[in-house]
Amino acid sequence: MEVILLERIENLGFMGDIVKVKDGYARNFLLPQKKALRKSKSNLEYFNTQKVELEALNLKRKGEAEAVAVKLDGLNLVMVRQAGESGQLYGSVSARDITDSLKAEGFVIARSQVLLNHPIKDLGRYETRVSLHPEVIVTITVVVARSEAEAQAQASAAAAAAAALLERPEDAEEAPVNEEEAEAALLDDEDADEYEQG
Repeated sequence: MEVILLERIENLGFMGDIVKVKDGYARNFLLPQKKALRKSKSNLEYFNTQKVELEALNLKRKGEAEAVAVKLDGLNLVMVRQAGESGQLYGSVSARDITDSLKAEGFVIARSQVLLNHPIKDLGRYETRVSLHPEVIVTITVVVARSEAEAQAQASAAAAAAAALLERPEDAEEAPVNEEEAEAALLDDEDADEYEQG
């Protein structure tokens, strides 16, 4: 089925694009959610008359989403869950759980806006995307731990690991400073290669 998109849809197209999609996807998602119109002459005319209003509405929604994105981007959500010795959860953390935690933090987010590919079933830190608008997607960190103290320990360990990546090791071999040293180092490498081959 060919449809006219009324907003940008990830991996599909932009507003006004005419795309071919599976019938079920169009009937069950795009058309009921008012994200697209069936392609027909009358719908094309309707879209062209409403295009300016749709673009203005889209810009307004995008601006509101960007304002929320500034507050939400990089947020750390701590989820306290019971887990076994191996770190496997006795349940799982789903998009609904993340949505509930975001609501407790003061953000009104629909469950469908949390882009979680599969439920979280182990302790640890997980990067999760939240779609505030088709063109505004932010990343939050979900920390799943047995207690608040364990979550803080994970956060400090992650910060230490990030700092270690940014630091240059002191004992790293320095590059030769002048041409003679560079040539000597190159010759040494070639001699080593010949020795290994011979």
